Amino acid sequence: MFDGILGYIIGGAVIGVLARFLKPGSDPMGWIMTILLGIVGAVVGGYVADAMGVDNRLLVWAIAILAAIVLLFIYQMATRRKTVRPPR
Repeated sequence: MFDGILGYIIGGAVIGVLARFLKPGSDPMGWIMTILLGIVGAVVGGYVADAMGVDNRLLVWAIAILAAIVLLFIYQMATRRKTVRPPR
């Protein structure tokens, strides 16, 4: 049981860090959010790879990293502060 949870945490950290490294621009978030992003990216990417019938582990990792990058863009759009412009 703990082996699976620890694997998801370590794998999520690796996928999250790779997604943040590959995505251009700054990503102001901490390690916990990076790990959570990677875990969710791994789950979504694994689901997509399974739905596509992908069996190659390297390709599954690539899909998981791409899913984490997409999730990173979504996270940034959701947390972006809107600047208020004064009326003219």
